[in-house]
Amino acid sequence: MTLWKLTLSYDGTPYKGWQVQPGLPTVQGTLADAIELLTGETVLPQGSGRTDAGVHALGQVASLELAAPIPPENLHRALNRALPSSIRVISVEPASPGFHARHSAVRKTYEYRIFPRVPQHPGEAGREPDRICSPMLASFAWDCPWPLDLTLLQGAASDVLGEHDFTSFAASDPDLTSRSLPEGTAPEPRSNLRRIDRSSWAERDGLYIFTVTGSGFLHHMVRNLVGTFVDIGAQRLPADAIPGVLAACDRSAAGPTAPARGLFLVDVEY
Repeated sequence: MTLWKLTLSYDGTPYKGWQVQPGLPTVQGTLADAIELLTGETVLPQGSGRTDAGVHALGQVASLELAAPIPPENLHRALNRALPSSIRVISVEPASPGFHARHSAVRKTYEYRIFPRVPQHPGEAGREPDRICSPMLASFAWDCPWPLDLTLLQGAASDVLGEHDFTSFAASDPDLTSRSLPEGTAPEPRSNLRRIDRSSWAERDGLYIFTVTGSGFLHHMVRNLVGTFVDIGAQRLPADAIPGVLAACDRSAAGPTAPARGLFLVDVEY
């Protein structure tokens, strides 16, 4: 058996997320089908994380074992021929023994892209007309309808640097809450402590882009962070709200969940 490491890029719009679901189109399921078509082997590729429905990836990593003796360049070329154009394999390489796309990961980087529909600064003759989000961009950015102060966004983002309990920014994970436990057995407590090494906003090509790098992320954590930052950038929450939201350890203390379409898994470090 050969253990493989695949790096993937995909448009998450047509899929119900990464994780395979019976009767629904998923990235994991589509990749597994392509592998079976090529090799005749039934495998379930393990991803570095489960992107949600509509979330995209520039650098998702998957690991899998195959018995077929295929050179890496042949497997790479064949997979891209078998996969739909919404999924591309960027690289294929043999992995070290014991490598696992999720368990071996040490840091991940995500980007969230916002199209600021309302100009931040009014023109000399009054407020400029609202910008129009191109249909070519609409599936890859949040077309945000409120004026946002980029300075406020940046200040809020810096308040989550370091290690914190991110319970306030975590949605309930359906895969955890749906697991049946033996009668009388309580679920094991799970730590919501995470370390954030980078958290910053920048303006690029007419978009506001949030980049975050950390040791790991809870369910919907990045989208909940962005939704809260936007409330601060739109001045619906005070500029110094983040420390109090973190301390509350209560999801209701944070802002709404930003739409999935603006989120990209950019890079996974091992």
